[in-house]
Amino acid sequence: MTVPVRRRLYLMRHAEVAYFEDGRPVNPHEVSLTEEGREQARAAAEALAGVQFDRLITSGAPRTLETAAIVAPNGEPESWPELYEIGGGRFSEIPEDELEQEFVHAFRGVVPNDARFIRGESIGELFDRVLPALERLLADEWDTVLAVLHGGVNRAILSFALTDERMFLGLFEQAPGCINVLDIGDDWIVRAVNVAPYDLVHGAHRQTTMERYWAEYRR
Repeated sequence: MTVPVRRRLYLMRHAEVAYFEDGRPVNPHEVSLTEEGREQARAAAEALAGVQFDRLITSGAPRTLETAAIVAPNGEPESWPELYEIGGGRFSEIPEDELEQEFVHAFRGVVPNDARFIRGESIGELFDRVLPALERLLADEWDTVLAVLHGGVNRAILSFALTDERMFLGLFEQAPGCINVLDIGDDWIVRAVNVAPYDLVHGAHRQTTMERYWAEYRR
């Protein structure tokens, strides 16, 4: 029997940040980790201790770079802006009575490619930039990669790995600082999804990240 040769992708979501201050959105391109987020990243570093990464991929956003620096302090982070989070529209342009539905339920079910994230970038547009970047990464030579990215981007990659289609499975929850484990050979093997080293059985709460962010906004 020939043993399959597979490469390993550790796909992380950046650790906790605060997207709202006093109920007002902050610039997502500049937001940095909270103290809780730094603790989450340290827990991920402990879980991945001993793993040798050939590449360290980020989107270039400060929150991904900060997380990567804690998890893999000896790595040289690469910035791939095409792997930045799906872009939302302006809250001020969405009627108040529609905002909760569009925000909290943005990643519910199988999300159509023409659906727009909070009236911003569409799922199809997200695939248009994420999948070529993924193809470019897979064309390179490496054995083990750590990619510290974003919830929406990770959902797109996980969905593609499972379906081999531009099908966005929104119900993949991505907790802050979580780790997904994927192997790549002739096909994709999804070994683990949404592993949060600081809360392995997700006992802290039962809200989604979007529900939690909505609660922060309403406060």
